[in-house]
Amino acid sequence: MLVSIAPYFGYLASLCLIVALLVGSDLRFRWFNTLGNILFIVYAILLLALPVLLTNIILLVINIFALVKIYGKQESFDLIEFEGNEKLATKFMNFYQKDIAAYFPQFTPAKVQDQLNFIVTRDLVIANIFSAELLQNGDAIVQLNYTTPKFRDFKVGSFIFEKERDYLLSKGITRIVYQQVEHKGHLKFLEVAGFKKEVTGDTTWLVKYL
Repeated sequence: MLVSIAPYFGYLASLCLIVALLVGSDLRFRWFNTLGNILFIVYAILLLALPVLLTNIILLVINIFALVKIYGKQESFDLIEFEGNEKLATKFMNFYQKDIAAYFPQFTPAKVQDQLNFIVTRDLVIANIFSAELLQNGDAIVQLNYTTPKFRDFKVGSFIFEKERDYLLSKGITRIVYQQVEHKGHLKFLEVAGFKKEVTGDTTWLVKYL
């Protein structure tokens, strides 16, 4: 009976390794590899395939070591404001234009004019660009909050909304508001970051109070 289901573990393990090659961040790559190794270990035990078992035990140890290293790495984050016409910010938005459109289809670089704008650097590499319209009632209406694929591990979000909370409060912001979210992956990020749905009439916003 157990032998008959072994191939399914092999198929799932292979699928995990394929997905690992397609994801955009080192963290996801390691997690999918780890899951694939575990499934291959089960597969090898069921079929008594010693070479497969030994290989995946070694790879599992390597991936666990890599994950510990990733989570334990001390990185330097910084927040730098910009007005909207700076060349570096413009080039960044143009370079990632297609990916930005997948998350914020209504956004254009012209919308950053006269807004609260900043970039977040991670070890001196631009990881995120943020732009919001500030209202007198303390709402910051997000126009853009884009993180590059390499850095989509929730650390940037924690930096902005937790470590830089005092900075946001100093701008008169009491809550961060998304009037609409187009991308399912970004919606998941917002839920993890503590955003909640608020319904007013026929309008549903995602809101995070500071």
